[in-house]
Amino acid sequence: MLRTFILFIFISAVYVDSFSQEFQLSGKVLSDGNPLEFANVLLKGTSIGAVTDTDGTFRIALKSAGNFQIQVSRIGFRTLTKSVTVPLDGSDNLLFELENMDSGLDEVVVSGTMQEVSKLESPVPVEVYSANFFRANPTPSVFESLQNVNGVRPQINCNVCNTGDIHINGLEGPYTMILIDGMPIVSGLATVYGLTGIPQSLINRMEVVKGPASTLYGSEAVGGLINVITKSPVSAPLVSIDGFGTSWGEMNLDLGFRSEFGSKVKSLTGINAFYYDNPIDNNQDGFTDLTLSKRISLFQKINVDRPDNRIFTMAGRYVYEDRWGGQMNWNKDYRGGDEIYGESIYTSRWETFGTYQLPSSESLNFMFSANGHHQNSVYGTTVYIADQYIGFGQLTWTEAISKHHFLTGLAYRYTYYDDNTPVTASSDGAFNQPSKIHLPGAFIQDEIKFKETQSLLLGLRYDYNSVHGSIFSPRINLKISSTDKSMVLRASIGNGFRVANVFTEDHAALTGAREVVFAEELKPEQSWNTNINLVKKFYSDKGTFVGIDATAFYTYFTNRIIPDYETDPNQIIYANLDGSAVSKGISTTVDIAWASGVSMTAGATLMDVSQEEEGIKTRQLLTERFSGVWSIGYEIAAWDLSFDYTGNVYSPMRLPLLGDLDDRDEFSPWWSIQNIQLTKELGRSWEIYGGVKNLLNFTPPANSIARSFDPFDKQVEFNPDGSVKPTAQNPNALTFDPTYVFAPNQGIRGFFGVRFTL
Repeated sequence: MLRTFILFIFISAVYVDSFSQEFQLSGKVLSDGNPLEFANVLLKGTSIGAVTDTDGTFRIALKSAGNFQIQVSRIGFRTLTKSVTVPLDGSDNLLFELENMDSGLDEVVVSGTMQEVSKLESPVPVEVYSANFFRANPTPSVFESLQNVNGVRPQINCNVCNTGDIHINGLEGPYTMILIDGMPIVSGLATVYGLTGIPQSLINRMEVVKGPASTLYGSEAVGGLINVITKSPVSAPLVSIDGFGTSWGEMNLDLGFRSEFGSKVKSLTGINAFYYDNPIDNNQDGFTDLTLSKRISLFQKINVDRPDNRIFTMAGRYVYEDRWGGQMNWNKDYRGGDEIYGESIYTSRWETFGTYQLPSSESLNFMFSANGHHQNSVYGTTVYIADQYIGFGQLTWTEAISKHHFLTGLAYRYTYYDDNTPVTASSDGAFNQPSKIHLPGAFIQDEIKFKETQSLLLGLRYDYNSVHGSIFSPRINLKISSTDKSMVLRASIGNGFRVANVFTEDHAALTGAREVVFAEELKPEQSWNTNINLVKKFYSDKGTFVGIDATAFYTYFTNRIIPDYETDPNQIIYANLDGSAVSKGISTTVDIAWASGVSMTAGATLMDVSQEEEGIKTRQLLTERFSGVWSIGYEIAAWDLSFDYTGNVYSPMRLPLLGDLDDRDEFSPWWSIQNIQLTKELGRSWEIYGGVKNLLNFTPPANSIARSFDPFDKQVEFNPDGSVKPTAQNPNALTFDPTYVFAPNQGIRGFFGVRFTL
């Protein structure tokens, strides 16, 4: 009897319990693959919910079946909503991956200290831009994609051939070092001709350091550096395809695939092809508005698994490009002739680079790179043929002793350069004399961590240039942060140096009519830079995140090398500036992310770049006083749709005029390039996207090319001293000139693309 009663009570309890908890939802909340504690999981429209534990796990009891909207949120993370039908079809275990709103402020960076470190922990301010940032405005190459980075501007240097370089804080392209995976690949000839050959699809992220980085990276890192970090063969998609076209007829295709050779070798292959063969002359000056181009780029990266997780990675890239711009009826039959004007550029370039960690108990890494660049260019009747080869090797050793974290290194760089200009000819012009420069160097860096919130970085580098002798580059960086890392203050002072490569950097020097004159033995350019950087993060209890990154900078140059085209119209005179040059200003970037799915990045830079000689201060040509950039995104999760609005704005720049009688404007107008894009996800693997570029249809003045109707100056009369004589047919004493350029000539256009990722 008693047993029967107990059995009845037990069965009743089980029945009641099963009735009251008929269903149970369980799952995990992760961020970057790691469990996320204290995340709120709520059934929208009800008061039912749970909080995740230390394993990121949650459990919710339900009394009935039905359709529910599950909302997962946590301060500092983007809120995620998912539709669920109860009972679940299949597994009862749900998985939510939350995106950190300020992940960009705390990514792992390597550019500031040459070691992997959290961005917030780095004593050197480093800006990080992910692949998703560049997807908001898809472009065929790195050169165009940088147009929405605060304080960085792609500068087109020629209206005809559209060659260009990258300015950081107003400093010209040769002062910016471009790295690929930390290796100094893009320099010399590639500074002007090779930037368009880096496909955007291979980018994992880009790191930007503003200010001298010569202590670690040597010559050319005077104004700053841009480190293009490519995708890893371990984590890259198995297959990726991205292709788009524009209403102008441009077509770009990126292919990528990951493969394995055995169990220890992982490979990433990338192919980029760009094609544009549709001459357009909307400004009616008789010249192509956009350079026509056919380009192929092949990329291969290999990771080798080694014992004890030691590093061994190698990569290689080959780029070939055939581009031309000129009069609309030009073709290759006229190449080099004086009948129809055209600028035709053949670029062939190879690169290889890698890192090998030595099999030692010490942390020893050998980094190496080599590249070769062949240039065959014709500018009207001027032929420019050049070859450049660069070899680089660097051995680094890291060691932590108490509060000190040491990095020391030995480096060697060899540069070979030869061309068909007077630069590489003997003094009497009788024979060719290629330039060969040896640059061995050594550096040491000590990061002293006084406490968790305070650190000091001391660095010193010594290089010996086989032409210019000894060069020293010191730097000091101080970092102070709050305990919760919501605020970081950095202050730095450092030295940079650069050895000019004259013709490889100066497109305007490519004319056989001028004699190249070196007024003195050129000394390396030197710069001293100081800046103060503040990073502050704010969170609201409603899920909004705000990040502010503000910097004040000041750079002082001595020995700056500036080519003089004005003293003698028949000469280019190279000499060190007998005075100083200054770049100073303030820059602020704001990141905002709302829980609703709206995000915004906006930046502004106010600067003054000038030079002073013999008491006369001159504002630098083609340099804006103010620039602004923005990128606004909105995701509609229920429709798998995202919207992006990007743009930039620039204040007037001083433009190069041809003399006192040149009637073109001395300053450019305010101008802005703005773009919109819609992206639609189709399942897990497909995306389609499209939009409009240059919404405002802004283009420079139609008279940007001086005397475009007489490109060979056949109707120009000259005085005995070589100056231009004003005549009835040429009252403004002009010659043909394509360097009056501050913005792209390409107007409004639509684009459409497709992405596939497996």
